[in-house]
Amino acid sequence: MQKNYLILLLLFTFYSCKKASAPPPQQINSFYKEVVTADDRKTITQEEAKTYHVNTTYKYKYRTGNPGRYEYNYDIKGINFKGDSVFGNVNVQGKYGAGILKDSLSEIEINTEWVSHGKLKALDKKGNQYDLIVK
Repeated sequence: MQKNYLILLLLFTFYSCKKASAPPPQQINSFYKEVVTADDRKTITQEEAKTYHVNTTYKYKYRTGNPGRYEYNYDIKGINFKGDSVFGNVNVQGKYGAGILKDSLSEIEINTEWVSHGKLKALDKKGNQYDLIVK
């Protein structure tokens, strides 16, 4: 009986170690970036140009990508932390995005997050918050 337990223990150890030593899955090469940056809105790559789409029914200027991985470009407007008007342009993929805001003095790089339909919250590098809507 003790011999049976020893065999079971050895088999369990052998199969457990074999699974643990398997190499991790390789990442699939893709033209999609994991994070959207402010510079993404400046140019469209050759891969993105293949899926470039404009639809005047919706508020986005254009869309690139494939179902489940679309990146949208929006013109936006809103207010800064002081209550002053700002406007700009962002690219958004999923819930998050990035872009540039302009106020009366300068251009500001921002990171965005959807908070509800057509509404975004944005933060600049200094931590200032902006309330934005899609034009």
